[in-house]
Parts: sequence; structure tokens; C-alpha cells
Amino acid sequence: QVQVVESGGGSVQAGSPLTLSCTIIGNPPSINYQVGWFRQVPGKEREGIVSIYTGDGDAQYVDSAKGRFTISLHNTYKNTVLLQMNSLKPEDAAMYYCAADRRSGNWDLFTPRRYNYWGQGTQVTVSS
Repeated sequence: QVQVVESGGGSVQAGSPLTLSCTIIGNPPSINYQVGWFRQVPGKEREGIVSIYTGDGDAQYVDSAKGRFTISLHNTYKNTVLLQMNSLKPEDAAMYYCAADRRSGNWDLFTPRRYNYWGQGTQVTVSS
């Protein structure tokens, strides 16, 4: 059983930063995961934006996320992933989901079907 728990969403002004957190809870704790962040607005498909492998911190970004979004591994908690979002824009407002997959490899990183385990999502609202 694997649990994915997101936190850190909220309501911010345009131009502000926000950090989302995703913790993967599995057994044994030593297992590594490919962890992806997705976002979705009503009426649109879920969009992959960034992915990281907890085993080595290798991170991949979609072009639209490069420069403003940074994904990293927590310094202390191995299976906690942080998504730092800077200079937020109203168009960044969405439900943000974290997802995990025990299989490694840079394939379909931004495709929802790649991931087996999903969190409930955390809402990000950006006002202009």
C-alpha cells in the first residue's frame, strides 16, 4: 500500500512564490519512486509539469515549467518532494496533484497513465 500526501496549496497574489510538498508513504521506506507533479483546471486534461526520481534527484521539466518551477528532494525526508513555484501567474491556478510510480526510467514522465499512486490534490489559487 502506497499513500501520496500533498500539502502547501493556498491562495496567493500574482508574482508570489509558493512551495508544495508531496510525501510518499510506502513499505519499506527505502523504496525509490518516480514522482510527478500534475495540475488540472475544470474542463481540461490533467497536465504534467515536472518529475523527479527519489533515488538520485534526477528532475525533468516540461518547457512551460522551466525557469519558474523547481522540484527537489527534502534534505531530511527521502521520499518527500518539494515543488517550489515562483512568480506565480493567474494561469497557474489549478488543483495540483502529486503522483508516484515504483518503476524508474524517463518514460511518459508527464503522462498520468505512467503513475500508479495519486494524492488527493492541493488547490492553488492565484489572484491578479
